[in-house]
Amino acid sequence: MRSAHWYGGADRNGYIHRAWMRRGLPGHAFDGRPHIAIANTASAFTPCNAHLGEVAASVANGVYEAGGIPLELPVLSLGETNVRPTAMLWRNLAAMAAEEMFRANPIDGLVLLGGCDKTIPSLLMAAASVDLPAVVVPGGPMLTGTFRGVLLGCGTDVWRLSEEVRAGTLSQAQFSASESSMIRSKGHCNTMGTASTMAFMAEALGMTVPGMAGTPAPDSRLLEGAHASGRLAVELVAQDRTPSRIMTRASFLNAIVALAAIGGSTNAVVHLLAVAGRLGVRLSLDDFDRTGSGVPLLVDLQPAGRHLMEDLHRAGGFLAVLREVRDLLDASPITVTGGPLTEYLDEAAIWDQEVIRPRDRPLLDDAGIAVLRGNLAPDGAVIKPAAASASLLRHRGRAVVFDSVEDVRARLNDPALDVDESSVLVLRGCGPRGYPGMPEVANLPLPPKLLAKGVRDMVRVCDGRMSGTAYGTVVLHVAPEAAAGGPLALVREGDPIVLDVEARRIDVDVPEAELLARKPVQQGFASPVRGWQRLYIDHVTQADTGCDLDFLIGSSGHEVDRESH
Repeated sequence: MRSAHWYGGADRNGYIHRAWMRRGLPGHAFDGRPHIAIANTASAFTPCNAHLGEVAASVANGVYEAGGIPLELPVLSLGETNVRPTAMLWRNLAAMAAEEMFRANPIDGLVLLGGCDKTIPSLLMAAASVDLPAVVVPGGPMLTGTFRGVLLGCGTDVWRLSEEVRAGTLSQAQFSASESSMIRSKGHCNTMGTASTMAFMAEALGMTVPGMAGTPAPDSRLLEGAHASGRLAVELVAQDRTPSRIMTRASFLNAIVALAAIGGSTNAVVHLLAVAGRLGVRLSLDDFDRTGSGVPLLVDLQPAGRHLMEDLHRAGGFLAVLREVRDLLDASPITVTGGPLTEYLDEAAIWDQEVIRPRDRPLLDDAGIAVLRGNLAPDGAVIKPAAASASLLRHRGRAVVFDSVEDVRARLNDPALDVDESSVLVLRGCGPRGYPGMPEVANLPLPPKLLAKGVRDMVRVCDGRMSGTAYGTVVLHVAPEAAAGGPLALVREGDPIVLDVEARRIDVDVPEAELLARKPVQQGFASPVRGWQRLYIDHVTQADTGCDLDFLIGSSGHEVDRESH
């Protein structure tokens, strides 16, 4: 056992390591039993993860039952709804801090507790970097809320209802009253937002007990699965079943198939690329387009559909979805249990075909995230056709350009803004370097004068991200970003923007010579002088490679030989 290097021996270092841990632990805790760290992202400031202390207790019981020693390890937690300037700025810091603590402590195996958007990605990145045996326990979605007799999808209905207020069709009082109805229970967003998506991606990658992702947070079966995951962690150590053995290139391609079938968040693109980078697995934007192309959308869930996560779980869950696209999955990758994911699909069934559509009756025939290129995005941009308006997937319109989020707030509501329903809203300065941290602002609100005319969608182009709970015809993750010298910095008001999703193109229709002659706009970009933000800007990669730090790409392993005394 790795922990034996700390606790074994009769010298003073072994004495120190054991003695300071003997606070209730019996002597046989140090006789070579595996020590399992329960990496817990619970925090009052991360409300979606606030219940993970209870989940950790069930994990600990499972570890004990299997003969291991459970030790809870609080790790950096990121609450998507509260952290400023954006939780994405801190994903890499959370991953780096967790990696260092996993390596620095006497840990043989890991149970990773996450829920809110960045917590599962950061834990996967950290676990991939140290490559210690690990299993993910997703915290689960909240229960369905209702308001005035109508289901509320958290996140998705924030965007919808806020636009109705701006359009004058919903009062501010009614909007405020919906707050307490939307968040009904413990758990993360109940739409197919980033939290739900990344739980399913962890399962598709093989890193959860199959069938566990999507279990609602208040459901007693979550604690049952947490207990089983604790038991499994001990087995993982005994079998040396590490993340690098589980998360192979084939696993990532399976995750891309799953991403399309569930109508998952575009944020999964940057997270999967980052995790793959930590493992040294070859994965690119083109893999998302190539592998996701032709995969049908089978889950009728907000924001691409009608239902919510509680319905998906009731209707058969993630495994029932995967069974419908089984022929598109590679059966070779193993899961944390040692068997392939496809092995668990035989007994899966759809119990409600309105929530999970059968393969021959999909919501959309081709739901994969589309990767666009062109003179506006030489290194790529992405769009989620399942959340877009079909009528706008091929569009030409004049650019209405905003240089920052603050510029949007200052001008968007101005009745004199020169914009119509055919215009293309362009927002720049929101990429990894420019903001910094790539905020979820790409789904720009629409100008009130167009909302008043009944317009509810427009083409929008941005080097930032959008929430997985959001919807609309939004071209995002434009790379290179404006702050990295990308062509987005050359766009001027009134330039014709041409979107053709079928052709996988996003272009500004301006002669190349004229574009090259223009001076890039450089205002509004972040310029911190110290701390994490300075380090981040100096080393963050672009969206097309996952927005990781350049010096963290590739696994470092778990070895650390030098003593502390």
